[in-house]
Amino acid sequence: MEQKSIVSLRNINVNFDGEVILNNIDLDIKDKEFITLLGPSGCGKTTTLRIIGGFLEPDSGDVYYDGNRINGTPPNKRNVNTVFQKYALFPHLNVFENVAFGLKLKKLPKAEIKEKVKKMLSIVDLKGYEKRSVSKLSGGQQQRVAIARALVCDPDIILLDEPLGALDLKLRKDMQIELKNIQKMTKKTFVYVTHDQEEALTMSDRVVVMNNGKVEQVGSPIDIYNEPANAFVADFIGEANILNATMIDDYKVRILGTEFECEDAGFGKMKPVDVVIRPEDIEVTTPEEGTISGIVVNSVFKGVHYEMEVKCNNCIILIHSTVSQNVGKKIGMKVTPYNIHIMNKLFPTADNELTVTVTSDNEEENTFSFEIEGNEVTVEGAHFPKDTVLNVTLPPSGISFAGEDEGDLTDVYIESVIWKGEYNEIIVESDERKWIMHSAQDEQVATYAPICFNFRDAKFEIVPPDTEDSDEI
Repeated sequence: MEQKSIVSLRNINVNFDGEVILNNIDLDIKDKEFITLLGPSGCGKTTTLRIIGGFLEPDSGDVYYDGNRINGTPPNKRNVNTVFQKYALFPHLNVFENVAFGLKLKKLPKAEIKEKVKKMLSIVDLKGYEKRSVSKLSGGQQQRVAIARALVCDPDIILLDEPLGALDLKLRKDMQIELKNIQKMTKKTFVYVTHDQEEALTMSDRVVVMNNGKVEQVGSPIDIYNEPANAFVADFIGEANILNATMIDDYKVRILGTEFECEDAGFGKMKPVDVVIRPEDIEVTTPEEGTISGIVVNSVFKGVHYEMEVKCNNCIILIHSTVSQNVGKKIGMKVTPYNIHIMNKLFPTADNELTVTVTSDNEEENTFSFEIEGNEVTVEGAHFPKDTVLNVTLPPSGISFAGEDEGDLTDVYIESVIWKGEYNEIIVESDERKWIMHSAQDEQVATYAPICFNFRDAKFEIVPPDTEDSDEI
């Protein structure tokens, strides 16, 4: 029997100072599930949590609670409680008083408050700590007090905004298990926000992967890991080899110049795609037995496995294996069809395509100029008369990051950065459109940087005013 939705978000949009924070979000949260909003900083996950809690109203869209529209309903009128990263405990109150605070506001009888607090402290494994000062508790104990305080008022939904962020690694791992056990025991809906993919995979019934104000994929941890919707999800969830490939036909894909069998279909024939292969799914063989071969360039022992980097043509392949291979050794590699996952590309075309009008030209110097979003760009080594309309195809290598105040476009938004074995495939967004880049430089998503253009390898095609024919240069 399918769980009912306790919260539904429909067409949610939020803008801050002209910047899109949430872009037409649709999401259903099931009753009594542990659901995690996962994504990089600036992706919109905390904003989504605040909208559910009533701390922020969307610019447009609707919020439904148990089938009823609750836009405009204040936080104290929603049956929702929040656990923050810094816990927000009252330092002058002891453990019992902190947990009892919300019940006292409701003016419940003292005997009932005592019973409820005692029961809740037992659930979070703090029985006997009632009179302890919260300032004398460990980070994990303080967090359990905050969770008990949120649960004791019997809300339907608990919102958790990166509550493990302040804990050390070992305690964080322990608390992941405890949080999931508490959720199962209390049968409450937990909505958890994190940028840590291990937390999401460990605790969640379902994971919502977000990026750039959009939901990229919703699914179980197994589905998200094994069947990522696109390269962003594959890259963000665990380690992966994400490579450019060509879908030859149904169930056949060309990777690194070699044909592989796969289990995917419906992508079309000879279509550029992305392929993801997890490092643990690559079988190491002799060069003769492998579908492809390469040279081991690095090997590091990780405790459970060896992490090896293997150079195949100009591409670096990551392999996890329980058997080490010496650096410099040539090895073969095999992958079963089931472990090759095909995805549509994040960017619709392999190149940047735009239409421009020549604004000035210099036949003697063999140059011409045009504008991109109000900025003039001059191209050397070719000439077109003023007012000529051109279709331009610019390869990703023709765009690069610039120094401060040196770019043709300043402050483009970095939407995604995906390592493709040879280079980072980067998608950036300017005021009017998105661009695709190839760069050895690594950049942080959800930040801004200037870019410059180099049209040396671009193709220019004249667009005649009255005919469909054109001349390619």
